[in-house]
Amino acid sequence: MRAAVMYGAGDVRIEDRPDPKIQQPTDAIVRTVHSCVCGSDLWPYKSLPAAGTGRPMGHEFLGVIEETGADVTGLRAGDLVVAPFTYCDNTCDYCVKGLHISCRHGGRYGFDGVDGGQGEAVRVPHADGTLVKLPEAVDPALLPSLLTLSDVMTTGHHGAVTAGVGRGDAVLVVGDGAVGLCAVIAARRLGAERVVLMGRHPARTDIGRDFGATDVVAERGEEGVARVRELTGGDGVDKVIEAVGTREAFETSLATVVDGGTVSRLGVPQYEDGPLGPSLFMRNITLTGGAGPSRAYIHELLPDVLDGTITPGRVFDRHFTLDETPDAYRAMADRHVLKALITF
Repeated sequence: MRAAVMYGAGDVRIEDRPDPKIQQPTDAIVRTVHSCVCGSDLWPYKSLPAAGTGRPMGHEFLGVIEETGADVTGLRAGDLVVAPFTYCDNTCDYCVKGLHISCRHGGRYGFDGVDGGQGEAVRVPHADGTLVKLPEAVDPALLPSLLTLSDVMTTGHHGAVTAGVGRGDAVLVVGDGAVGLCAVIAARRLGAERVVLMGRHPARTDIGRDFGATDVVAERGEEGVARVRELTGGDGVDKVIEAVGTREAFETSLATVVDGGTVSRLGVPQYEDGPLGPSLFMRNITLTGGAGPSRAYIHELLPDVLDGTITPGRVFDRHFTLDETPDAYRAMADRHVLKALITF
């Protein structure tokens, strides 16, 4: 099969790799229909040290089951499935309480001998626990939105859930990337009355408005904080969903949330130290968030995607073939593309 492999910063290649085979009786082989490039893929794309051995890339994919191991009982060849961005058994104590990202037997695609999602086929461990079967007669036009349940929509939802977004809340979403835009959908879906989107790319913030953002703030730093406070009567917002991962975004979140409010971090932090001293302590702010347990949310969000209540697939603003995947990385890194869909 052919798949995307990263050999270092800026060096993504399409290579021939061994076809995946059943290794454990709980495995399934999925023939990929759609995959995509994640914002988190851009961090190694910018900084991964060059190496002679490449890393299979991709962790968001949707496809058709080609083969199952002997112990797989809930799935069969021909099923259309969506894969959460980490695999899990869905039975351990962490999975039972909805923290599939910490599954005791789970792991990440592209590591430990498991294929990446940006390839023609993927061996999925713990297939019964990981993969979610989709309707047989699903409208092909819905596939991009269904793919977002693999990561980006479920991650945005995780931010809204952990922030405790509820009816009547004023929410700030920091970041106009795909996760931030999906967080806008999630916040409105959970009843937020006002959703302020902080972003400076009109093509993206226009989508954010369509998704339910009531206000857009293009300013950054102190000017951005002042603008958010102005929009919300001076105190700031009840909840913040931080979908960038930089220290500046984190500091903006703390400066715009009300005392006693909540900040949920979704962006993978690109810093180790943050402002966590006495002044923050006195404000009784709740810090939460983290890597989203996508498997925990798919069944909840699936009906709203299927009936068109939410259309998160709009974050895919350009389609690429597998051979064009290196171009997809460049386009996203250069901010010419919001989120690249890879079609097989």
